Amino acid sequence: MKATKITYYTTTGLLSLMMAFSTLAYLLNPELKEAFQHLGFPDYFRTELGIAKGLAAIALWMPFRLAKETAYIGLSISFVSAVIAHIVVGDPTFNILYPVFILAILVVSYMAYHKLSGSPGSRLY
Repeated sequence: MKATKITYYTTTGLLSLMMAFSTLAYLLNPELKEAFQHLGFPDYFRTELGIAKGLAAIALWMPFRLAKETAYIGLSISFVSAVIAHIVVGDPTFNILYPVFILAILVVSYMAYHKLSGSPGSRLY
């Protein structure tokens, strides 16, 4: 149980920090405007995604199961979509592997959350 708690808090904390920094970068860094154009996305999507990642970082720490589950689902879709977008435009391997790495952290956090909460889905892991 102690190892599961450490795993959960470490991965969730790391994920939340990465999403908070990502939010700031998406909203404040003008270079990311060009990066989103390179991927074929309109500029407003950068703002929407930045706000969504910030809200997800907060939701991961809320005591409400629905908020956490929604954050996990939304972030999962975001990272899988990022991998696909980078593959489609032919970006270097690092740009493809980075969202895969974050997705792996997200999956570990999600599994630890379910193991700690004792929810019915935790028996699958």
